[in-house]
Amino acid sequence: MIIDAHCHAGRGDTMTAPWTTSAPLGKYLRRAAAAGIGRTIVLPAFHTDYDTANAELAEIVARHPERLIGFAFVHPVRNAGAISGMIARAVGEFGFRGIKVHGADALPSRELCEAARRFRLPILADVVGRAHVIDMFAPEYPDVNFIIAHFGSFADDWRAQQQVVDKIVRYPNVYADTSGVRRFDYIVEGVARAGANKIIFGSDGPWLHPAVELAKIRLLGLPAEQEDLILGGNILRLLRSRRPAVRPKAAALAALPGEDLVIAESRRAGRFSPASPVRQRKFAGSRRGARA
Repeated sequence: MIIDAHCHAGRGDTMTAPWTTSAPLGKYLRRAAAAGIGRTIVLPAFHTDYDTANAELAEIVARHPERLIGFAFVHPVRNAGAISGMIARAVGEFGFRGIKVHGADALPSRELCEAARRFRLPILADVVGRAHVIDMFAPEYPDVNFIIAHFGSFADDWRAQQQVVDKIVRYPNVYADTSGVRRFDYIVEGVARAGANKIIFGSDGPWLHPAVELAKIRLLGLPAEQEDLILGGNILRLLRSRRPAVRPKAAALAALPGEDLVIAESRRAGRFSPASPVRQRKFAGSRRGARA
């Protein structure tokens, strides 16, 4: 299964740029399906209230439970003191499986990393060219997995992308996603030096075309087993490490491949209820024709 590990969905509220205004999924979902992408990790658009944005994203995920996987967006400074509670809600109520943080808001804080450790969630971090900060949080939290968006720079900062290649070689818990990377040879170098097991496919949809981003991975010309790691195996491994520290109200997502036995065991133990009020409410909205 091909998994796009980086896509946005929902509405922003400041409306100063596409990524702070709206991330509609209609075209993206059609394009992804045509490209053979089976599942997509979605993150909110930029927002001044990520509690609101995460709740809206949960509604979108619940309308497409077989396709979408939610990550909670957190502002490490503005949400300081409340991050653990936000992540507890995201995991326990929404069924989210990771955390997104963007350096345009703030870089990963100790509070954020502690929450990721507690819930065993990966952090998708856009370091906005400041790749040196990876040397701060990665060794401090060796049991937290960090995915560095855009190889460190959507703005095409070659210095940052070169540093990220070095970081994914150095740190076992640091990965790089390929979304929006224009300097193709850094992806080549990342695979050659760190291995295909440290690279994760992402598109940065809906603003970038998922088939165009997928073509970069195909053009690497890797053996099938290595390509499969980049296109889904690596992110699945990180997502499966989740062990909620709170009892989830529901699994708001369809099971990932290989999780059926885990869910069956949870049902027998009384820890899994697919018919939560949240999920029922979201599906009711879907039947009324609500759109993503």
